[in-house]
Amino acid sequence: MSTLQERLRQIMAGPPKISQAALARACGIKPPSVNDWISGKTKTIEGQNLLLAAEFLGVAPKWLATGRGPVRKSAGLAEGSNVEAALQPTRSFSYPEISWVQAGTAREAVEMGNIALCPQHTSDVWAGEDAFWLRVMGDSMTVASGSPSFPEGFLILIAPDIEPRPGQFVVARMISTNEATFKQLVRDAGELYLKPLNSSYPTRAVDDTWEIVGTVVDGKMPKSVFL
Repeated sequence: MSTLQERLRQIMAGPPKISQAALARACGIKPPSVNDWISGKTKTIEGQNLLLAAEFLGVAPKWLATGRGPVRKSAGLAEGSNVEAALQPTRSFSYPEISWVQAGTAREAVEMGNIALCPQHTSDVWAGEDAFWLRVMGDSMTVASGSPSFPEGFLILIAPDIEPRPGQFVVARMISTNEATFKQLVRDAGELYLKPLNSSYPTRAVDDTWEIVGTVVDGKMPKSVFL
């Protein structure tokens, strides 16, 4: 039976080739954790990390975790079948890009009748039916050197149905104004805080004045930004 290390290397070799950094972003973890999977230092992936990794890689969670069963999910195979589905390219999903004003009422915005007029961008990550892209803008949403890179114009994919863990990046809104903002969810002394990406701005406690809109599960620089 193959090891987790061997299964990950097999799938990530492609096509399409998948980087450790991309897998880390999809799971909301740091790249060294993925490196531990690839190197064999960590022998198993469990819980939400397993589900997010399997979804991003386009494989069945059971196969990724144990090496048993079909590599890919297939409706055409009976439950318990010993026939393995043929390897297929990773699926691509399309989500609308909405504005930061719309992000304050994200679910309503995504359901609007004119959503088809919004720019569409693809991702290998299945982020849910209500997922959407936002474009990073302004110095409050960019980060200093040495931190994860979210330059102005960078697109972030928001999954409203994925509950964030401390350390992950989120979009939150101030309930009184519906104003949305891009922060990192952190825990300190047992309390949750919204930490700005730019250290020049204050950290806010997660209290009843804030609501988490969704978790950042993917990101990319759109081609149109390059000169």
